[in-house]
Amino acid sequence: MTEKRTRTKRDPERTRELILEAAREVLAQDGKEGVSVAQVAQRAGVNRGTAYQHFQTREQLIEATAAWVSAKLYRAVFGDVALAREVDSKSIESVNKHLAEFAMNNPELGRIWLFEVLSSNRPANDPFWRQYASSFQRFAKTDLAQPAIDVEVLSVLVLAGSFIWPVWARAHTRSAKQRQQMAERFHREILRLSLHGTLRPEKFPDLEARVRKRPKKRS
Repeated sequence: MTEKRTRTKRDPERTRELILEAAREVLAQDGKEGVSVAQVAQRAGVNRGTAYQHFQTREQLIEATAAWVSAKLYRAVFGDVALAREVDSKSIESVNKHLAEFAMNNPELGRIWLFEVLSSNRPANDPFWRQYASSFQRFAKTDLAQPAIDVEVLSVLVLAGSFIWPVWARAHTRSAKQRQQMAERFHREILRLSLHGTLRPEKFPDLEARVRKRPKKRS
C-alpha cells in the first residue's frame, strides 16, 4: 500500500516573510554584495523557483527587504496615525524614545534600512523616512521650534546617531538591561540637545547670527 503524502497548503505571505527574514540575516552578515536570491532561498528553506516568483532579481530582494524593515520601524516608532500627526511634547518624546529602543533592539535591521535610504536617490519613497522628515517639517513651522531649522540635515543626523549608537553600546555592555539603559541615555541626550543645544547662544552672538542665516536652497 502506497503511503499518501499530504501537501501543505502554500501560504504566499508566510513564504515572502521567510524570504525577507533570511535576506535580512544575509544582509546583516555579508552586506549587499553577499546577497543572491538563490542563497537567501536556501537559508529560508524555500524552493529557489518559489523565491524567484517573489523576487526576480537581487535588487528587487534588497529593495523589498529595506521596505519590510521600514514598515516594522514605522509601527514601532509611530504606532498609529494619530501619534504620527501630532506635534507636541508627548509625541516628540515618544518618537525619540521608540526610535532609540528599536535601534538598540534591532541593530542589524536598522543599519540595513539606514544605508539603503541614505544611498537612495528617492528617499521620500520610503514610508518611515517620509513620515519622519515630514514630522520635522511640521514641527519647524510651529512656534515651538527654533528658527531656520534645516530639516533634512537634522533628520539625517538624528537617524544616523540613533542607529550608530547601538554599535558603541553593544561593544560596551553585556546584558539586555545594560543595553536598555544605553538606549535611555541616548534618548535623554537627544531631548537635552533638542531643548538646549550645546552652546548658550547669548554667549556667541556671531555664531548665532550665522546659524540663523538661512542657506541657499539646492536647485
